[in-house]
Amino acid sequence: MIEMIIGILIPFIGTSLGAFCVFFIKTEMNKTIRRALTGFAAGVMTAASVWSLIIPSLEQSAGLGKFSFIPAAVGFWLGILFLLILDKSIPHLHLDAETAEGPKSRFSKTTMLLLAVTLHNIPEGMAVGVLYAGYLSHSANITAGVAMALSLGIAIQNFPEGAIISMPLYAEGKTKMISFADGVLSGAVEPVAAVITILLAGFIIPAMPYLLSFAAGAMVYVVVEELIPEMSAGEHSNIGVILFSLGFTVMMILDVALG
Repeated sequence: MIEMIIGILIPFIGTSLGAFCVFFIKTEMNKTIRRALTGFAAGVMTAASVWSLIIPSLEQSAGLGKFSFIPAAVGFWLGILFLLILDKSIPHLHLDAETAEGPKSRFSKTTMLLLAVTLHNIPEGMAVGVLYAGYLSHSANITAGVAMALSLGIAIQNFPEGAIISMPLYAEGKTKMISFADGVLSGAVEPVAAVITILLAGFIIPAMPYLLSFAAGAMVYVVVEELIPEMSAGEHSNIGVILFSLGFTVMMILDVALG
């Protein structure tokens, strides 16, 4: 149980440590660096979706023979649709975007930036929760190492994410403490989403292949809709591609080495 609690909190700690950078860096993060870090995060999430979620989903459905792809495909699309609905239902603003997405609201720019990161973090928390639910059930062939690998991978990509959200807030005039607190708050949804997923999965363990691919679909939606456009924007976008590849490789190594 202690191991699971630590695993759930690791991604949140990664975000908090990144947000803490606001106390040491005086200016807003360079756009090229931000693009590189966004690319790294996209690579980690893509690799996690494949190695930690979709492949285990297919393996657990092996008994269906030629139709073993069905749970993975159905769950994947449910995850895509779930994030699409959230994307259309919650007002939010991506970094460097001129206009907000979702329904019109009177929320401040800062609030909508935080909501955008919250949407980003929900599927990550769900993914961690699904793997630990599978590990606790002892019936999904998911080891503690696989779950911890995903937690570490997400924490690594959350570190720059925490900095990316807190530093622009400070540049806009907020105090360092408030900017740090907002950065930490943006990551708080991950352990909450993880715990909720664990509680729900405990009642529907037979649906584990669907839950794994559901989390994968939600993460892929974030990568394609948000991270890839951000890492490719502007000049010198090759750095985003290179760091995407590095992030993908790091997550793949973690999953194989710890799994």
